[in-house]
Amino acid sequence: MIDYEISSCPVPSEQQPLNEYEQLKSSWLFRDCSLSISSYLAMIAWTWGLSWIIAGPVAYSSFPPHKYVAKFALCGAAGASIGVVLLVLRLFLGWSYVRDRLASPVIFYEESGWYDGQNWMKPQQVLDRDRLVVNYEIKPIIQRLQITGLCLVVLLVAGIATWQFL
Repeated sequence: MIDYEISSCPVPSEQQPLNEYEQLKSSWLFRDCSLSISSYLAMIAWTWGLSWIIAGPVAYSSFPPHKYVAKFALCGAAGASIGVVLLVLRLFLGWSYVRDRLASPVIFYEESGWYDGQNWMKPQQVLDRDRLVVNYEIKPIIQRLQITGLCLVVLLVAGIATWQFL
């Protein structure tokens, strides 16, 4: 964990935004977002593939593949995409929360429980450091997630358009 150099920082270590960022970056679900594009795409592909375990039987019961191959494939792919959408949404919300905590000049923290929340104003040097982390580490991850969401919307529209011609 990274502690603030400012000795007057009253925020507990686990609630300090930079430490929250480090924890998020090293957690198993979020770390692939900060690695290479191939690791990220592999995570998306695995999620989509595993989602077929649920989407496949549902699509099969609605459109048996021996009669409706294209409709089965489109229905199964759309259903499996729900898992990807939920994953991307969870990743986006997690990274956005940490981004907002790092970029904010005031940090809300709890000393011992939910009933005794306090605010701490970051010194300028801490604020500058945290905003550098936002701009160079978190912003590219959020942009990657936004592009993924846009691609999912485009694929959904393409699937709907294809469905209309079947």
